[in-house]
Amino acid sequence: MAGHIQDRWYKTVTGPDGKAVKLKTDRYGSRSRYRARYIGPDGTEKSKSFPDKQKRLAEQWLAHIEADMSRGQYIDPRVARTTFRQYADRWVATQGADPNTQASMESQLRLHAYPYLGTRPLGSFQPEHIREWVRLLQENGVRGSYARTIYSNVRAALSAAVDDGHLPRNPYAARSVRAPAIDTRRLAPWSRERVFAVRSAMPERYQAMVDLGAGCGLRQGEILGLAVDAIDFQSMTLHVVQQLKLSRSKPVFAPPKGGKLRDVPLPGPISDALRAHTERFPPVEITLPWKVADGPPVTRRLVFFGPRGGHVWRTSLNEEAWKPALAAAGVIPTPERGQPYPESRENGMHALRHFYASVLLDAGESIKAVAEYLGHSDPGLTLRVYAHLMPSSQERTRAALASVFLPAQPDP
Repeated sequence: MAGHIQDRWYKTVTGPDGKAVKLKTDRYGSRSRYRARYIGPDGTEKSKSFPDKQKRLAEQWLAHIEADMSRGQYIDPRVARTTFRQYADRWVATQGADPNTQASMESQLRLHAYPYLGTRPLGSFQPEHIREWVRLLQENGVRGSYARTIYSNVRAALSAAVDDGHLPRNPYAARSVRAPAIDTRRLAPWSRERVFAVRSAMPERYQAMVDLGAGCGLRQGEILGLAVDAIDFQSMTLHVVQQLKLSRSKPVFAPPKGGKLRDVPLPGPISDALRAHTERFPPVEITLPWKVADGPPVTRRLVFFGPRGGHVWRTSLNEEAWKPALAAAGVIPTPERGQPYPESRENGMHALRHFYASVLLDAGESIKAVAEYLGHSDPGLTLRVYAHLMPSSQERTRAALASVFLPAQPDP
């Protein structure tokens, strides 16, 4: 036995005749009668109380403690009572050196995990709790890759809790626990006509953004953060070295996604469009913190800026320029007066990157080169997303085999 059972209703004393006698204590008839006590691996005493007539349960509990210790699966009951939120808040603070990544994880957990799992003690987690949480996420409209990211963060936090001795086994390890489904629909790239229709419907000061997205594959943040010195008109190259993003709701300059700097070929028509744009709207100096809201200030001469001379806010751009252009081009319906434009995630500015990739692949460019120009860290990701856009080899296969199996023609 890992410890012993204390009966707090009786105490044993030695009687006048030298024999042991049981006497009632001051606690008799009140509170829990039995207290199971043992010494934990850390050298401190642990205990748990049981009511009258449950001595057998106390003995079984101690037996389980002893078995867990022998198997190396012992969990301190006080540690197991730590809630998921208490542990996850500490865990997030240790995840990498990028404060923006930490802020994103904190936001995802706060909005989508803590309301369901935050108050649950770590030691009580079972696979059913994860299954139910995933179901609630889907019912509340949290789906696709975003839901998968949240799911992965919670899984990583619970894995760390296992490593730190807060629970014996990660509930994610159960076969019955499945990650949120991701829509496997093949993306349909925009047509050339749609790209130019949206461009012509954009305000003049933002039209060159469409050229950079569709003609160079830049992300929206990279377009908004493009500085004039990143454009090399002589070598016809675009140096993608920074983006404009939000850090805890404040605008900052930061490296491109994943820290992956890259050089992108600058096509002649896009070069001409940028020259015309910078002549019509001379670049202005914008000073913002670097990487994080309290980072050191840096100044860049941005190609794109708002009507009042400041940097372009992503939300304002989307609501006041991009969505009206989509409606004008017939991509999304025009709302009634006073109503907002409908959501259409598949037709965000990211659609321009899909168009860019589809043009390169249709022209026979390699997946490796497309991945490099898009700034993907893994060409495998590019292949998974765009493989169906690659030119079909079926016709080449038919022709090659037909030439082999055709009957030989006699020499003239």
